[in-house]
Amino acid sequence: MKFNDLLIDAYGRARERVHTVLEGLTAEQLAVRPGGGGNSIGWLVWHLTRVQDDHIADVAGTEQQWLAEDWVGQFGLPLDAGDTGYGHSSAQVDLVRVNSAGLLREYFDAVHAGTVRYLRSLDEQDLDRIVDTRWDPPVTLGVRLVSVVDDCLEHCGQAAYVKGMIGRGET
Repeated sequence: MKFNDLLIDAYGRARERVHTVLEGLTAEQLAVRPGGGGNSIGWLVWHLTRVQDDHIADVAGTEQQWLAEDWVGQFGLPLDAGDTGYGHSSAQVDLVRVNSAGLLREYFDAVHAGTVRYLRSLDEQDLDRIVDTRWDPPVTLGVRLVSVVDDCLEHCGQAAYVKGMIGRGET
């Protein structure tokens, strides 16, 4: 198996999980915050998609789809256009209200398709390219790609847990 196929498979698993967690949810369910202060499903899926969009665009040298395809306008969130949700306070999490699971899914699918295109364009030697010197050791492209998919899968698991809580009336 080529490394590209392995990474595409990993990112594809995140896509499957996003689709599964969003299936059948209403706008009200997307906004439920467990215990009144936990992260909502809407925020979790928006955030994981924003991080993937931001980080892949950065390493690919392209514009984020959030901006290029006016997802920022479609979502209409009262946040800075470059906001990814990183470090959000509870009040900021409250601002991420999504009108439909379909909108979240469409944005995620657009980002996923862009990620797959980028992954297919890579050669094995690209993985050693330094993409972030703010860390010690500096971050390589390979490490960044694994970090992004790890973040996506972690937040998918959190969203699935919240969905289970909603289904049992435990929020």
